[in-house]
Amino acid sequence: MTLSAELRAFEERLGHRFADPGLLRTALTHSSIEGRPSNERLEFLGDRVLGLAVAEALLAGDRTAEEGKIAPRFNALVRKGTCAAVAREVGLGEVLRLGRSEMKTGGRRKEALLGDAMEAVIAAVHRDAGFEVARALVLRLWATRIEAVGEDARDAKTTLQEWAQARGWPPPLYREVARTGPDHAPVFTVEARLKDGRTARAEAKAKRDAEQEAARALLGEVGG
Repeated sequence: MTLSAELRAFEERLGHRFADPGLLRTALTHSSIEGRPSNERLEFLGDRVLGLAVAEALLAGDRTAEEGKIAPRFNALVRKGTCAAVAREVGLGEVLRLGRSEMKTGGRRKEALLGDAMEAVIAAVHRDAGFEVARALVLRLWATRIEAVGEDARDAKTTLQEWAQARGWPPPLYREVARTGPDHAPVFTVEARLKDGRTARAEAKAKRDAEQEAARALLGEVGG
């Protein structure tokens, strides 16, 4: 089984040549394509592989920090938005295999799809060559983020609320504006709104994560 020139180029950007090309194909196949194995199971595994690799790196990088300081840094590094940003850097969206409906709605740019696929690719590398190779991949692709993650990487909702309170405003409001996907794997779209009417939206597989991403996006707009 051989890979197309496009997928070979992606391997080069990723920095891993697959012994089993089928793993890469599956990792890049969204569930909107019927009749083919999707990347959902790999995404589930990749989330855990990524988490372990990042947790070990943070503990090794700061041997005195307590869990209360490590946890926010960890959350910032493994959140869906970070995975999607890494996916964009390696051009994953260009090779993501989507069904017609997702293609029409800009699936290659959707944060949730890119983040999930990045996790699936990590799992594919793990299955293809073992945890040490997958960890090395994560450490390389996440290197600058691991080095730069804040000493006090508080969650975005807390930071946005403190920003609003400092101006005498009420806490931001969060509203679920859409829920898509099957019941066993829903995707939530949440809107965050400030008193002055400024809003931002984000989507994630958990409503709590969508709220965090919406808060983070709104912080970017207000410069918080």
